[in-house]
Amino acid sequence: MSDLPKPNELISKIDRTPPRTGWMDTPVNIRKGMYCYAANPKSVEYVGLPYPHAWNPVEEDWHLPENWKEILHEGFKVRLERFRSFKVFMDICVRCGACADKCHFFIGTGDPKNMPVLRAELLRSVYRNDFTTAGKILKRIAGARPLTMDVLKEWWYYFFQCTECRRCSVFCPYGIDTAEITIMGRELLNLLGLNIDWVATPVANCYRTGNHLGIQPHAFKDMIDFFVDDIESITGIRVEPNFNKKGADILFITPSGDVFADPGTYTCMGYLMLHHFLKEKYGLDITWSTYASEGGNFGFFTSHETMKRLNAKMYAEAKRLGVKWILGGECGHMWRVINQYMDTMNGPADFLEEPVNPITGTRFENARSTKMVHISEFTADLIKHGKLDLDPSRNDNLVVTFHDSCNPSRGMGMFDEPRYVIQNVVKNFYDMPANTIREQTFCCGSGAGLNAGENMELRLCGGLPRAMAVKHVHEKYGVNMLATICAIDRAALPTLMEYYLPDVRVTGVTELVANALILPGEQERTTNLRGEPLPGMEEEE
Repeated sequence: MSDLPKPNELISKIDRTPPRTGWMDTPVNIRKGMYCYAANPKSVEYVGLPYPHAWNPVEEDWHLPENWKEILHEGFKVRLERFRSFKVFMDICVRCGACADKCHFFIGTGDPKNMPVLRAELLRSVYRNDFTTAGKILKRIAGARPLTMDVLKEWWYYFFQCTECRRCSVFCPYGIDTAEITIMGRELLNLLGLNIDWVATPVANCYRTGNHLGIQPHAFKDMIDFFVDDIESITGIRVEPNFNKKGADILFITPSGDVFADPGTYTCMGYLMLHHFLKEKYGLDITWSTYASEGGNFGFFTSHETMKRLNAKMYAEAKRLGVKWILGGECGHMWRVINQYMDTMNGPADFLEEPVNPITGTRFENARSTKMVHISEFTADLIKHGKLDLDPSRNDNLVVTFHDSCNPSRGMGMFDEPRYVIQNVVKNFYDMPANTIREQTFCCGSGAGLNAGENMELRLCGGLPRAMAVKHVHEKYGVNMLATICAIDRAALPTLMEYYLPDVRVTGVTELVANALILPGEQERTTNLRGEPLPGMEEEE
């Protein structure tokens, strides 16, 4: 990040002065650092998306088919007929601006077209022109404009400056979900092969190998084995995870980012230790899959059909292995897909049992249809019933705050369970200001496939509101650890903290649990999962 401006310089660049020209007359400026690279044509072709081809966002010619306008018009028409909510969202917005200053990208860039209302208007103006009588007659007076190449480029630039976090929808008096409009905009762009590579290639990898990183089953198992060795060196206990075990009680699925990227790897070690504890003490039989080795769903950032196809693999594997239900790890978009889309896309999963915790007897009513339980909910239930042996003093060197990941929080209403878990495994916990958490939580700035390297300035701008909220509790309470339950957050937030608050690190909640968890027969621990001395063990090291 050496070529980026200093934080104060980046913030000082934010200019919220309205342009002198109207938004329809302000040309799009596709600027370095604010966009992701175009999708690799091989990835687009592999998943069967339309019109795979090489193109460059900064070149004038995007090499589109001659009938590209007709393709988009027909695609727009089909989606208006298929999705009633989309039609409603196109019609009912009164442009009141209640959402305008709620988007982290507008706050961080000052660009008016990053206001949710105006980002949606980019699409809505073409809708009025092509599909409404008023638009056809009154044209610009009715807020309509024809689809041109400049408009298309504007769509691409700004629909990939939206993380689909839905914070704007919380404040809309009409209940418009602008994230759904972004999803539709991206679906239309995909009809012309105009995806970004940070989305298209992970989707292709997931089709081919079962996970976004393209890791083969044997390599996936090898990575888990490395964690097993690390756990043994720290605890003296050799955990023995199951892989592809038919007839196991539970199938466990987590995002591949937890297996292959720090600091998610420590969260993954936490899963393994928790599974081992439950097996040794209560006989709970949990299996991993080397085939459905991805909980995340980048199809969600592509199209409804792609989302559906990727989601199906988890349930196909659960059926093949004959488990009772699915336990899911700390992921963001996996849980939004499960909670909001699963039933109408792939479910209900009637071949699985309604999830019941065999240790506590708790029936997870919210998972009655999806048959999938969140690890934080599961762990909170175990703690509430006194089923885990914990030593919170092992985390005494940490002052923790919690980032509500957009999808598990706004997308599925999980606010209290992670906090309950944290407060039982650490002694020092402080929430960020109320208007930055829970339903109103700010995004990490890198979701929806934007966690690339080439768009780093955009990511740092989008993450600014979250960073400032962390700065508040860092200065007031001495917070030095930011906990979260999303793999993209664990990949994106360390960069954000390094830029704005280098004294604050990032962790998964299950890593904190594992540090405090007392395994049966373990040796005296001197370090945490990161190999750092536990409180009081510094001199011995």
